[in-house]
Amino acid sequence: MTRDPDKPIVTVLTAPDEPEPPGIDAVRDMAEVRFASDESSLRQTLPGTQVMMVTDFRTEALEAAWPSADRLEWIHATSAGVDALMFPALTDGPVTVTNAQGIFDRTIAEYVLCTILMFSKDFPNSIRLQQARQWKHRDTERAQGKRVLVVGAGSIGRQISRLVQSIGMKSHGIARRARDNDPDFEAVHSNDSLKEQLGLADFVVVAAPLTPQTEGLFDRDMFRAMKKEARFINIGRGPIVQTNDLVDALKAGDIAGAGLDVFEEEPLPEEHPLWSMDNVLVTAHMAGDFIGWRGALTEQFVDNFGRWKAGESLFNKVDKKLGYAAK
Repeated sequence: MTRDPDKPIVTVLTAPDEPEPPGIDAVRDMAEVRFASDESSLRQTLPGTQVMMVTDFRTEALEAAWPSADRLEWIHATSAGVDALMFPALTDGPVTVTNAQGIFDRTIAEYVLCTILMFSKDFPNSIRLQQARQWKHRDTERAQGKRVLVVGAGSIGRQISRLVQSIGMKSHGIARRARDNDPDFEAVHSNDSLKEQLGLADFVVVAAPLTPQTEGLFDRDMFRAMKKEARFINIGRGPIVQTNDLVDALKAGDIAGAGLDVFEEEPLPEEHPLWSMDNVLVTAHMAGDFIGWRGALTEQFVDNFGRWKAGESLFNKVDKKLGYAAK
C-alpha cells in the first residue's frame, strides 16, 4: 500500500501482546501510524518516523534500534516518569521528549491521602480483625494537625499537598531550591534541608522522579533521621529507596510503617519480607491508574500531536538533563 506523503509517520512502541491504545484512530486521521513491540519491529518502523508514542519503557529495545531513527523529532512517554526511557544518545541529542504530566496527579494524590488515613485510623488491623471475626475496640490517631513532608514538590506533589491540607494536615515540600510563598505548601525547602525536615514529619511521601541525584536517596541514615512514629509512603520510583535499609528500619522500629506502591524489583518477589509485615501496605504500582487512564493518555498525546502538526510549542516538555518536565 502506497503511503500518503502528506501524512507524518508516528510509531507507537507497545509491550508484546498489548492492544492498540484506545483512541489511536484520532491519530490515524492525521498521520500514518505504525506499531512496534520489540527491537526487530522497531528497527523496521523507525525509518521515516518523525514522532513516537511510547507505552512500553523497555529501554533496551529503543536504544538498540536507535540507529534506525533517521527523521525522529519527538518522543512522547505515556508516563510521568521518563527515567527508563533515557539513554545517552537520546539525552544528548536533539529529539524532544514529552511526558504524561497531569494525567495521574490527582489519582496519585488520592492514593496518598487514602494511605495516610488508613494508617491514622488503623485500617490494616481492622481488616485483619474482620477476617478473624474479632471485635476489638481501639483508639486511633487524628490526621488533622499532623505534618506531611512531600519529597518532590512538582505537579504530583502539589496535588498531594492540596488534598492533605484539605483535611487539616500541615504540608511541607522538598525541591531543588527553596521557594517562598508557594501557594500549595506551608513551606518548600531545598534538598539540602531534607534530613532536618525528615525529623519533623509525621508522614514522608516520596513523589520525586528517579534521577542520578535521587537514586538510592532513602538509605539507613535517612530512615534514622525520621521520627520513630513516622510513616513512609513511596509513590515515586522504587530505586529511590534502598529496600534492604527500609526493611531494617521497619524491623528496628526506626519508623512506624510504610505504604509502598513502587519497588526496586517489580513485581515484588513472593518471598520478600515486606509482604508479611503488619505495618506495611503493598500495592502493585497502581497508585495513579484509574478506570479509563489509557484513553486519557491517548487524548493527551492527540492534543499535543495537533500542536506539533501546527508548528506550535509542545506542552509537558522534559528537561532531559534533569529527567523530568520542569515548570
